[in-house]
Amino acid sequence: MKSPAGKVLNRELSWLEFNARVLDEAADRANPPLERLKFISIFSSNLDEFYMVRVAGINHSFYKQEDHSGLEHRDLLQRINTRAKALVSRQYKLFYKEILPELESEGIRLKGWHDLSSTQKENLRKFFISDILPVLTPIGIDPSHPFPLLPNLGLELLIRLRRSGEKQDRYAVMEIPQGLSRFIEVENSGTKYTFLTLDELISGNIDLLFNGCDIVECSEFRITRDMDFSIDEETVADLLSEMRDALQRNAKRPVIRLEIASNMSSSSRKWLYGKLELPEDHIYSIKGLMNLKSCFEITSLNRPELLPPQMEPLASTAVKPTETVFESIRRNGSFLLHHPYESFAPVIRFLNEAADDPDVLAIKQTLYRVSGDSPIVKALMQAARNGKQVTVLVELKARFDEENNINWALELDRAGANVIYGVANLKVHCKTLLVVRREKDGVRRYVHIGTGNYNDRTARQYTDLGLFTDDKAIAADCSSLFNVITGFSNPPVWNKLLVAPFNMLERVLFMIDREAELSTPQNPGSIRIKINALIDPEIIKHLYAAAKKHVKIELAVRGICGLNPEVLPEKAAKNITVVSILDRFLEHSRIFRFGNNGSPEYYIGSADLMQRNLRRRIEILVPVEKEEIRRELDFILNTVLSDKRKGRKLLSAYHYSRTWTGKEEFESTRAQSVLYQYYRERLKKSEAAMKQGGSLTVFHSPEKES
Repeated sequence: MKSPAGKVLNRELSWLEFNARVLDEAADRANPPLERLKFISIFSSNLDEFYMVRVAGINHSFYKQEDHSGLEHRDLLQRINTRAKALVSRQYKLFYKEILPELESEGIRLKGWHDLSSTQKENLRKFFISDILPVLTPIGIDPSHPFPLLPNLGLELLIRLRRSGEKQDRYAVMEIPQGLSRFIEVENSGTKYTFLTLDELISGNIDLLFNGCDIVECSEFRITRDMDFSIDEETVADLLSEMRDALQRNAKRPVIRLEIASNMSSSSRKWLYGKLELPEDHIYSIKGLMNLKSCFEITSLNRPELLPPQMEPLASTAVKPTETVFESIRRNGSFLLHHPYESFAPVIRFLNEAADDPDVLAIKQTLYRVSGDSPIVKALMQAARNGKQVTVLVELKARFDEENNINWALELDRAGANVIYGVANLKVHCKTLLVVRREKDGVRRYVHIGTGNYNDRTARQYTDLGLFTDDKAIAADCSSLFNVITGFSNPPVWNKLLVAPFNMLERVLFMIDREAELSTPQNPGSIRIKINALIDPEIIKHLYAAAKKHVKIELAVRGICGLNPEVLPEKAAKNITVVSILDRFLEHSRIFRFGNNGSPEYYIGSADLMQRNLRRRIEILVPVEKEEIRRELDFILNTVLSDKRKGRKLLSAYHYSRTWTGKEEFESTRAQSVLYQYYRERLKKSEAAMKQGGSLTVFHSPEKES
């Protein structure tokens, strides 16, 4: 793919290449078959969101202010369309030619209605009549029955039929119920499974829904709606009510993509296109099972031998089971948790202890995404009922979690917490927890700042860092931050925190430029950053300038990366390394290290290097000053940047090195395996030391690398 004229790569095209790397994991034959199927599902889920938000957003005026790649609107849409269709074609080839045959060899089969025996059909027809038929609602389309309002991402059947005695075709639409399992068990022996999709079951028994009619055709389609909406927060009186209304209006938002079964007849296509009034480039023909995202269901089968070995979260060496988390923080001063290698349990325990501790006076926390049955929210509710002063910022504008967050906000409010619904024109994306406790020597503040959400479920799937500390300057900054969020306080002069949109961008640019100023060919500067996305044009411009001044720039960027090595002179381009890791856990932690001529500065936090994070969100980067934790961060960065097994290097515009070449020695560099093994060995050594009567080891330092 030819590089665009601009010095910053296009965000959408870069994202498509990220999703191509997800698909590489489905193609990796070294992955177990259910793991390959999981990545097939993730690819589809990612693509759905991409169309709902990013492709939809290209048609909005604000997009033009965000894009610095130099691509014209029409050219960009054409390139997206071409690349997305090529990736989907590859996805289906992998699904049908490799993954399904591999699963079948392991006793897991997916059959069509016509592949079943007469006995199986008879049994399933009885099941259909008793359990499925009552749920279905066919809608015939005629002058008295208008075309229905179809749900976003709903799987639909288009039925072409004729009534007895009539010659003209009629059409009906029926939604495949989303509340039912997509895959119906035909056979389950404990080791062998046969599945039929719900849509195949319905199609095979469609005659029961249209008595006295001849079914001419039954085919599938699926729509994706434009879900890129915003609210003018300066003009609304009640953000909660406005968000509720906006979510209800989502059902009527424009259609941005139509997927149709490749075997749908031309006459049925023509009729459907006329009802939806879509341009041709919004239409995608799917040859095979539609909505592969639903294959997540199959990956939950109890066949552990078809999945990667378990990596259960480990206990932290910093938290003794015989002491409270408050005592652990006081003993250590500060300590780090690295999820999912280390358990999220201490965070939940910290809140539960705070909720029941009579000496705790106040709890303040930001919530962006939480689980549906969140122990975090339950602890906050318990604290409020126990008379603590509980203040919670629930970000109602968290994309696709709006409804869940509204429900939790109302529950917290009913429990007696002070609930803030967001800050006008800013998303609150920082992950911050502050507990104020009365102690013998006065009031002490305890802080947890993380790179990931307070979500117990994703904490088992995403790599994230969380820092516990009682550092007075950091605690004072957190108190000031909550005053800014909850009241009308102006931002203070921050002691230690970098807080967007107030001082973070300025400080990050300063640290990049400082590396360039201090750098010489004999003593080059050093910038090492691990993030999810890099697309901010100002940051990229300063990184280019630093590379020209001999600064060694090493970046682990999982997803979108707008940096284009082709625009730099060859010597400068060699100073920048960009690695993207796709593996069993989603790489989500953010780490920043600036060499500073031998006096390095380290930060972790919630912010990626994107325009929205640095300019339109409240984000935090917290400095890491404790030497033991710094060595741990160095070990993480060294491990991630050295991954030759799951790491892909950015070679040129939109072009990353392909996945594993098959060399066995590369497996030993697999970052997530190396890190899990490290934390497991550290825990074993700590437990052994405890048994021998020694003190608890907070961090067993690895060999320090330059």
